[in-house]
Amino acid sequence: MDIQPDKQNLDRTFATTVYYIDFYQRDYKWTEEPVRRLIDDVFYQFDEAYTKHRALEPKAENVNARYPWYYLNTYVTNTVQGRVFVVDGQQRLTTLTLFLIHLYRMAKAFNSKTVGWIERKIAGYSGTEYEFWMNHVRHIQVLKSLMEGVEPDSVDISSGVTAVNMVQNYRLISSELANCLATKHKFETFVHYFLHRLVLINLAVESTHVPMVFEVINDRGVRLKPYEILKGKLLGQIDKIELESGGYNEIWEERVAAVNAYREDEIDEFFRYWLKAKFAESRKTGQRFDGDYHREMFKTDINEMLGLDHDPAAVKGFLKGAFSYYAKLYSKLWNASTQEDAQYPSVFFNRLNELDSQYMLVLSVCTVNDPQEDRKIRVVTEQLDRLFTLLQLQGAYDSNEFATRLFEISLDIRGKPVESIAELFDKHLMAEISERRAAKVKQAFTYALFRPMSIDRLNTRFIRYFFGRVELFLSRGMKLKMKQGLQDLVTLRGAKTGFHIEHILSRNNENLAAFDDDEERFEVERNRLGGVLLLKGKDNISSGNELYAKKLKSYANTLYWNETLREDTYYKKLDFSSFAKKHELAFRSLPKFGPEELEERQRLLFDMSSMIWSGQSSSGA
Repeated sequence: MDIQPDKQNLDRTFATTVYYIDFYQRDYKWTEEPVRRLIDDVFYQFDEAYTKHRALEPKAENVNARYPWYYLNTYVTNTVQGRVFVVDGQQRLTTLTLFLIHLYRMAKAFNSKTVGWIERKIAGYSGTEYEFWMNHVRHIQVLKSLMEGVEPDSVDISSGVTAVNMVQNYRLISSELANCLATKHKFETFVHYFLHRLVLINLAVESTHVPMVFEVINDRGVRLKPYEILKGKLLGQIDKIELESGGYNEIWEERVAAVNAYREDEIDEFFRYWLKAKFAESRKTGQRFDGDYHREMFKTDINEMLGLDHDPAAVKGFLKGAFSYYAKLYSKLWNASTQEDAQYPSVFFNRLNELDSQYMLVLSVCTVNDPQEDRKIRVVTEQLDRLFTLLQLQGAYDSNEFATRLFEISLDIRGKPVESIAELFDKHLMAEISERRAAKVKQAFTYALFRPMSIDRLNTRFIRYFFGRVELFLSRGMKLKMKQGLQDLVTLRGAKTGFHIEHILSRNNENLAAFDDDEERFEVERNRLGGVLLLKGKDNISSGNELYAKKLKSYANTLYWNETLREDTYYKKLDFSSFAKKHELAFRSLPKFGPEELEERQRLLFDMSSMIWSGQSSSGA
């Protein structure tokens, strides 16, 4: 028979069997809520019966005859070469062990005759070895310390999450049991109830059926994440001896831990991006991986390409090959996204614009152990930044269409050499502009489309990013350090510390007159990118609706782009003069600011943008 159910009380469950924690099982992750729920359920039944029968002596026959049994759920085991592995249920079994440890400590404190009995339910001799029945090999020191009476705050929890949660839940259990079992009589009655009347059903499952059973019962307790189920479906195909000797579980754990170090359960996002990168032909077909991607991997069409179903050799090759390589690559990208990396700075730039699609695109273009990996990361992320920015700056960005376009690009660049990437991106960039603007374009960036671009057509984050990149470009051209970090320019929003968009042309009679008192024209023009700046909160507030001549003074010691309006910026600044001359950038101070000056600044922004997003270098100058 493939599955053999066995009803047993805790006295029998924890008697002679050492339970090894199967590789299917995650860390011990039960938090306060499920532990407290278990405590409440157990004591609800017990307290009702104890109220009626408290006069009876605490003996097994009295408890068995008068106290109702309570069903604690199932646990699933799989026996391999004499070892019993817990496939499902270790969260509950571990929690019950923590119960027993505190009952053991209480028995000693009460000088109860149950102390030896309880001790044998926690650990005992399996052959010649004295072992804990719940054999958390890496965390035995936690169980030992608690059993020996070490206070929870002094227990070494350096072995990991399981140790942390064991101690935390033990602290809760000890507090609750101390309140619920105040007398020796009630305590000893509860021990009999706990060991005789709490019932589990053990399902012993044959090895070949473990992955299937594991997935079906996964909705019990704290639900497993897709990657945890996938782990079971993959590693469950490998012989346990070979699993250990080949280090396959270690490969999985190391790669998962590295990816999850950046964000909890990030490994699920990795798999989704990787599957879309390698197997999605369009945005629609990619959506199948947004949910339970682990199921999709074993469906006929994907399995024909991956070949991971009932093929241990393919699984081993996948773990040491594609999975190891792409998980490392994903970690590399995440690391580069946290701060600007000189080798591929656009990874960081894209994160500032929340362009997580860069992960899919890089995973798509790279092949396993790709010799062009670093160059591909640089070019793909640079081209994504360029694509996104130039669509924004030319009024051709639509979030829905952009997302669809990225899947088309992913398909086009999949596995391609680095030399072909820029051309493919350029093709899609011009196609997208042509479609959005309903006119065929021959250039990726034109002043005709950029000229009317204004802040009311762009979201605030992108405007900050745009001026932040201009600032970075200028700082490097001037050979000066940025006055404010790029991330701060993009993300800080506080009233005093955040950066805000400032109109150079305030609403006053003098400025309105410069536009022939045409209210509509004035509003349109002053909103153009050439007519705004980024100012820190307090600077923005202080400038108010002043005349331009007075506002100009407030731009001193702000950002470099703001300061280029001022005459003192050009005084004995040889590096800046040389930089402007080299790139033919028409910088000059502007003592007055009207329609012509605004147009001049718009044109200057276009010229710098053409250089920043030329597709040749993402470093700025």
